[in-house]
Amino acid sequence: MQSDLIVDAVLLAAVLEADLGGHRKIGKFRLLRPLALAAVIIPLYLTAVTTSGAGGALEVAGAAAGIVLGFAATSLMTVYRSPGTSRPVSRAGLGYAALWIIVIGARAAFSYGSTHWFSSQLGRWMMDNHVTGGAITDSLVFMAVAMLLTGTIAMAIRARHLTPVNTSTPAPTPGGVT
Repeated sequence: MQSDLIVDAVLLAAVLEADLGGHRKIGKFRLLRPLALAAVIIPLYLTAVTTSGAGGALEVAGAAAGIVLGFAATSLMTVYRSPGTSRPVSRAGLGYAALWIIVIGARAAFSYGSTHWFSSQLGRWMMDNHVTGGAITDSLVFMAVAMLLTGTIAMAIRARHLTPVNTSTPAPTPGGVT
């Protein structure tokens, strides 16, 4: 459980540091850093991916929730061209930060609660539905990674589809006289 909290803290810090604020450059490093983070998280925390039954369905649901949350987070971000450089940049504010904090906080609360608040109820549910602890852990990892990668990919697509700056048209002169 301690490692889950570490992953949550690292993920939240990385996302907010990269995305929060105005005029955040969208470059290769910004797009590759989440991929590197996912490449570290996945082998460290995925135990034994369940491919069938309720555990498999739970893992798919975690990934699907992550994709939906990733799109939701990206919808709270503005992607535009920098007036100074004409390169893609982004702006994310309080709503974006709140969504990430709520999602990561809920993950952390579930991890803590599964051992301190509702362990017997969760254990009973797991037995009744033939779900392993590994499947629950994996579904939370899938959710976090899917949210991170979906948000990054959606931001990259939005940046790529920005209207190009037209440099061939002369700038208007004051008073509209050309």
